[in-house]
Amino acid sequence: MRKGLLLYNPAAGRYSVKRFVRGIITPLKAAGWSVEIAETLNGTHATQTAHQAARENYDAVFAIGGDGTVGQVASGLIDSETALAVLPAGTANVWAFEQGQKLFGLFNWWALKENAAKLANVEPQYVDVGLCNDHPFLLWAGVGLDAQTIHKIEPRSRFFKHVAVPHYFATIVWEATFWHGLDLRIYADGELVEGRYVVAVATNIRHYAGGLALLSPDALLDDNEMDLWLLSGNSLADALMHLYELASGRHLSSDQARKISFRSARIESDAAFSIQVDGDPALGSRCANIAVKHRALKVLMPDDALYLLKNPNMK
Repeated sequence: MRKGLLLYNPAAGRYSVKRFVRGIITPLKAAGWSVEIAETLNGTHATQTAHQAARENYDAVFAIGGDGTVGQVASGLIDSETALAVLPAGTANVWAFEQGQKLFGLFNWWALKENAAKLANVEPQYVDVGLCNDHPFLLWAGVGLDAQTIHKIEPRSRFFKHVAVPHYFATIVWEATFWHGLDLRIYADGELVEGRYVVAVATNIRHYAGGLALLSPDALLDDNEMDLWLLSGNSLADALMHLYELASGRHLSSDQARKISFRSARIESDAAFSIQVDGDPALGSRCANIAVKHRALKVLMPDDALYLLKNPNMK
């Protein structure tokens, strides 16, 4: 019998998931899982609990929360044989959204059970993990305007989670009003790029900005490389232009947006900058070292999302 841990974040999302967690047990038990439940106290606790589950040879940790929770749990499972299984219940769930999972909500509470049933019998896969200044990430690591905005709005109260998109947009516009970009030196796999940028963001997935923008349409989760997007500029007008281009897909042909595929990159500036990792604030610095850790995380993902992998394990 496979052993799983349901690890949920009670503070995640617009509505508390706590009362719905036990309902997930039914489809998992029907598929031959024995299940335990634990509640996260904070991000560090989530990582430590996941790491302990890996030490105790759990087959999977089901992370119930948003992308921040997912990243914290993943950090505790890297280089282990315990799989990460994501049951989205947060404000933003880009990892799960990209894989076609239904998102939990007060009027869609049964989505947790449906997603658990989809993951109960899938073949485990292996995906790349990013490291930003030794901080693991699954989705993105970025500097510049988006990181500065995330430092302003996180952690959010549940009220602001109900207006997450307008709150984020209003904050990024406000920050951009006084933003003059960053002079950056980027070393990507030995290549030097210099310029003044509104945003520099490394991504391992296709979507960005809470899932609203399709940033890297051809990104794969296990190809041993990530995409570094450099958005040029130094003003509010430049930031608004990039928001429009990202939303419309025009960034793919814009001369103000550049993509560099890399395995290791170093972002430097003479001025300290904010850093965001998987949509959560991280410790700022004058340097961000980003590297790809190839197929370092075992995951459970829906069978119809295997197109996101270069080399899927098939049944």
